[in-house]
Formats: sequence, structure tokens, C-alpha cells
Amino acid sequence: MSTPRKMLIDGERGGAAGAEDESYDFDLFVIGAGSGGVRAARTSSGFGAKVAICELPFNPISSEVNGGIGGTCVIRGCVPKKILVYGAQFGGEFEDARNFGWELSDQIDFNWKKLLHNKTQEIVRLNGVYKRLLSNAGVTIFEGEGKVVSANKVEVIQPDGLKQQYSTKHILIATGSRAQRVNIPGQELAITSDEALSLDEQPKHAVVLGAGYIAVEFASIWRGMGAEVDLVYRKELPLRGFDDEMRAVVAKNLEGRGIRLHPGKNIQELSKTEEGIRVLTDHGDVIVADTVLFATGRAPNTKRLNLQAVGVELDKAGAIKVDEYSRTTIPSIWAVGDVTNRLNLTPVALLEGTCFSKTVFGGQPTKPDHSNVPSAVFCIPPLSVVGLSEQQAVDQGKSDILVFTSTFNPMKNSISGRQEKTVMKLIVDSETDKVLGASMCGPDAPEILQGLAVAVKAGATKAQFDSTVGIHPSAAEEFVTMRTLTRRVAAGKPKTNL
Repeated sequence: MSTPRKMLIDGERGGAAGAEDESYDFDLFVIGAGSGGVRAARTSSGFGAKVAICELPFNPISSEVNGGIGGTCVIRGCVPKKILVYGAQFGGEFEDARNFGWELSDQIDFNWKKLLHNKTQEIVRLNGVYKRLLSNAGVTIFEGEGKVVSANKVEVIQPDGLKQQYSTKHILIATGSRAQRVNIPGQELAITSDEALSLDEQPKHAVVLGAGYIAVEFASIWRGMGAEVDLVYRKELPLRGFDDEMRAVVAKNLEGRGIRLHPGKNIQELSKTEEGIRVLTDHGDVIVADTVLFATGRAPNTKRLNLQAVGVELDKAGAIKVDEYSRTTIPSIWAVGDVTNRLNLTPVALLEGTCFSKTVFGGQPTKPDHSNVPSAVFCIPPLSVVGLSEQQAVDQGKSDILVFTSTFNPMKNSISGRQEKTVMKLIVDSETDKVLGASMCGPDAPEILQGLAVAVKAGATKAQFDSTVGIHPSAAEEFVTMRTLTRRVAAGKPKTNL
């Protein structure tokens, strides 16, 4: 006799062959086969649920009719971007190699088309891997556009226009988000991150509008490949929301790598000329470039899902409103990932998808924990953080905040001659000695911070950091040798070295 399958957090149960479940084609129908959707589909199937998933046909550039199994991260986000970052880093490595005895010619050729071809081959491979993962987990895959018809029914519009409807006990929306364009004259001359990952020709002079992850990463990529780059953004520093001190370090490094920064400015108009694209800023500056990238944010993919017609509430940005368990205002409809606009990172979507499966099909009601989530910005060199920034710690804290910093010239730079400091920072609660946050800007920062994230998540104290023996020689050992207090900040009174 099979064990009954737990279905809902409110105690409702249904067996694998229960009469209640037999009235539905599926226990779960997932719309969107990106990171969160695929994880939720696989883990739900692992709990014994009958699962289906639908996704738009594969294309490196997304649209209302194109997508692909694997989603943004695999096809037009984290993975192809990181491949380009790897490619761009060689530019600086070649420069640094000379003082290490490598005799390189002044002219080192770079083949953009070869890199793009290899990048595309890799995402096609990964698209196939994700399909196999779903199939091997027993998930039924439908190709086409999914829409919600009712609380327990979805419609799939196949590429040939044929429409099919399926009944389902639960619906999970995991459609992610899409890059947005700025509404200015000449906007059609610009590209988004989708196109930037699939350009036929390597940019020679690029203008990037924006100051978030995508903006600084593409500025670093193109500069590393030898292009002229102008980065235009409205605030004083890039990467709003990160620690101010580390933002200043990133800005200095971008300039040090040859990127021209235009803080406090915006693009007013684009126009086509014989020389290229004419970029006019709101301060009257004119820049002529061959590529203009809009990296000004993303919007949730909810417009074509018919959600509001069935009672699912959206916020002002179009994101799906969910409770702590990722449940929408309709009890049988759930949502995870960027479409909910909570914490828009691939590993968070994976976390939310897993928690959803445990809650609905595993009999283990689980809220995704969005605290102390590590993240990285893959500019060159990268920035990585976990926990609270200094500003957040001061705002939220009831006791004084202790700030420890270390700024140093990496050993490699002492030979290469590169003038680029690594900066590390720890934020500590003065009353509990608990490490509230850690950040680093420098080579290998994401690899180092992933390890520190475990310590911060576990509630490690500064004394425990100090008692840990470092690995020598390494940059990482600085995190366990910061003995001298940089500054003490009273709660509610933020202070940085800006």
C-alpha cells in the first residue's frame, strides 16, 4: 500500500491515486522552465506528484514568443555573461603576464565571433541538459506559451497556434523577468542585455546606461576586450543598494581599467548618424558610439498570463504578490523567482522552488529564508557581499556597529605593477560580537565570500573569525587577521570614508 502524499500546508492531503487527484490531469503545472520552475518541477515530482511544465521555444534573445528551457540565467543571463567575463579577463592577464616573464607581442588578436560561437554552443548544451533533467525526473514538457484559465486550469498555445487546456491541482508561475528599454527618442537604436550577449560584431565604442549589476558587468566585459566604454548613470556612484564604501571602490576600479564614468547624468536622446549612434545626455554631452546598451532594470513577465482575470493580485511593478510560502491570493496558484520581485537572484529562485515543493508536496511547510543571501557583481575585478552593509547595519542596529576594513595591494600586483587595491570589510555588532556582514572587491571575491557566507549564516562572531588560522599566502586570510578597528559607528548615525 502506498503512503498518502501530503499536499498542502493547511493539512489537506491527497494520495497518489486518490479520487480527488484523479479529477485533474496533473498535480502541478509549472509555467516557466527557468531555474525556479525547473527546480520546483523536479523536486515536486520527487515527492510523487504528477508534474507538467511549459516553456516558450528556445532562442538566445527573449521575446513574447521566445524563451527556452533553462531560462534567463542559462540562456541569456548568468552563464553566458560569466563566459564573456572569463574572455574579457584575459585582456588584463596578458598585460600582467609581461612582468612575470612572458614575452608577448604588442598585438594580441581577439576573435569575438569564436567566443560567441563557443558561448552559444554551451548554452545549447545546457538547454539540452535541463530538458533531460526534467524528463529523467518524470516531468511532462510542453513547448508553448502558458496562460492561466482558472484556479485549476491552464492553456498552452503551441508554436503552431494550436491551443490545449489542462486541469491541475496546483499552478506554479515561474516566468521570470525581462530587460526593459528606456522610453526616449531613438530607443530602438539601443540594445538590452539579451542582444549584448549575441552581437554579430564586437563593439568598438560602447555607451552603457545604468549602474546596476548588468551595467558594470558589460562595461567591464567590453573594456576588457579592448573597446572604449562610457558608463552613464544618474546617481553619484554605481551599484545602488550595496555598501557605499564598496561602491566607491568599484567606481575607482572601473576608471582604473579605462572606463569613462558619467555620474549624475542620463541619456536624453539617441539618433543615427554616419559616424554611428549619437548619444545626447541631459547635461548636453554628446558621445558617438557603435553600441548603446540599456541596463536600466527588468520587469516581471506577467502581462500575458491572464493572472488578474482569475484573481491573482499584482503589485505596481507587475510582480505577483505572494505570502511567505510563495502562495498568491488564489490558494491553488503559487509563484517563485523574479516574477515575484523579492530577491532576484538565480540561487534564490532555486531556494524558493525547493521550499514550494516541500510545502505543497513534501508535507514540510517551509518558508524561503531571504536573509544573509550572498551575491556577486562580476565586474573586473568582482565585488561580492553577504549580510548587511554598513548603512543597513546602522539603520537596523540597536547597539554600536564596529567596522573593520583592510585595503592592500595583492601579491600578484606587486610583480605585475597593476595599481589596483583589494578591499575587504567586516561589519560587527558591538554588543553580541556577531559578524553582520562581509564584503570584498578584488580577484576571486565571489569564491571567497561563498565560504564566508556559511559563517555569517551560522552567526559566527568576530572572535571566532580571529581565532581561525588563515591560509598563507592568500587574499582570503585577511578576513581572519583584521584586528584593528577602523571605526565605531553609533546606531542611527551612518559614517563612511567617502
